[in-house]
Amino acid sequence: MTELPMAPVKPPARLISVTIDGQQVEVPEGSTILDACNQLGIDTPTLCYGDTLAPANACRICVVELEGARTLIPACARKVEPDMVIHTDSERVRHSRKMVIEFLASSVDLSITPVAQDYLRRYDGRPERYGPPAPADPERDHKRTGHHEPPDGQTAATVHSPAKLDNDLYVRDYSKCILCYKCVDACGEQYQNTFAITVAGRGFDARISTEYANPLPESACVYCGNCIAVCPTGALMFRSEHDLRDAAAWDESRQTQTDTICPYCGVGCNLTLHVQDNQIVKVTSPDDHDITRGNLCIKGRFGFQHVNPQPRAPL
Repeated sequence: MTELPMAPVKPPARLISVTIDGQQVEVPEGSTILDACNQLGIDTPTLCYGDTLAPANACRICVVELEGARTLIPACARKVEPDMVIHTDSERVRHSRKMVIEFLASSVDLSITPVAQDYLRRYDGRPERYGPPAPADPERDHKRTGHHEPPDGQTAATVHSPAKLDNDLYVRDYSKCILCYKCVDACGEQYQNTFAITVAGRGFDARISTEYANPLPESACVYCGNCIAVCPTGALMFRSEHDLRDAAAWDESRQTQTDTICPYCGVGCNLTLHVQDNQIVKVTSPDDHDITRGNLCIKGRFGFQHVNPQPRAPL
């Protein structure tokens, strides 16, 4: 009997030794500074970083100080090198992080981003010194100013942009958008390969837009909702969640989460059903699932309405 050839065994990764905040740690070659910080239990702030996406280096709140480097460097993207000496809580680092979170909080609505509120407290952020706070209710601001909602892609994603309610599945509220690029990456080459959205414009005119600024129902969007899954600020949100928040009825303390398997096909995607008052209010998928890595299709993400109790029509 002929023996089958054995698959070659991958050699173990070389360990790299670095020093972070006075503590020495060894991490596999190819790890980032953020990986090394996590191994030491150092809580490094992140907003644009996602476990399932390549680092975009957009928000710059994870910067750390590397001895010998001229500028602060992003921990989420910079790979470790032998004998690095890194400081994550120096005065220079804290000042930079404070400025970043203040700029974001002064320009967009971070009211439903708990981690951002934590960063403001941690670094004593005072965004009000840059002017009035970003309005938490763009629709109210729209009524106050009389500004009309612009077409897709025709204006920057500012706090004065009311939420776009152009479909029954999810809402786009660009008053909360920090241009982290995560939705663009999830929709593009890293996962969905639909390329329905991208960053249009430059500088202060940069904004998330559909192709040729088409309305979402007329775009290439397949409504997989993977952009919602990676959005860190609620700029992209389930319509069901948006409606409950609008009615001041959204209450995560009363919600339960149940893990199950998507019944629509044989792929076996894992689902987490978020239930409030006996109603499924949204569906997520765990990032550590080997097959989907947190991604779903339109059926898995939004195909739960038939499960919820529906009001009976009058006889």
